[in-house]
Amino acid sequence: MTFQQIPMLGLARRIFRVLRGPNRLGEAPALAVSEAERRVLAVLDEARRSGNTYRNVPAVDGRTLRLLAEATGAQKVVEIGTSTGLSGMWLGLALMRTGGKLITFENDPGRAAVARAHFQRAGVDSLITIVEGDAHETISSLEGPIDLLFLDADKPGYADYLTRLLPPVTPGRLIHAHNMNLVQA
Repeated sequence: MTFQQIPMLGLARRIFRVLRGPNRLGEAPALAVSEAERRVLAVLDEARRSGNTYRNVPAVDGRTLRLLAEATGAQKVVEIGTSTGLSGMWLGLALMRTGGKLITFENDPGRAAVARAHFQRAGVDSLITIVEGDAHETISSLEGPIDLLFLDADKPGYADYLTRLLPPVTPGRLIHAHNMNLVQA
């Protein structure tokens, strides 16, 4: 099977090309269409400028996550690897439109606390549940269906996460593994 034969993966690749292409749309400032969006974008901007972003997704990847979640009408999003919550805020922007919820897993209590504060200041805390602890253990309580699975934690653990979380992913929905180099066979 090639990437082009997987419809959502092909869509994701086209979106990345547009956002990272010659005009670098992904680097242009995001424009808010509501006060709620302005609030989230302000917290994202403040977090980026603070320099305390640890290993969060870059803005272009966050914008792509938002677009994918909105395009699929995601109702239940699961994220492994909250960090300080930047990707969660991007997903929160999408979930404000789709009416969905995010369950995000974080092993580091300090990062979870920073993420919780970011979500509250951004006004998306009612859409997001943070589960603290080792996700390899805590995901066992997760029930499906899952519309979007975003893996962004310990890279060697991706196979375990995928094996355990693939069954509750709704057929035809999206799984995104961040920072992975895929090789076509």
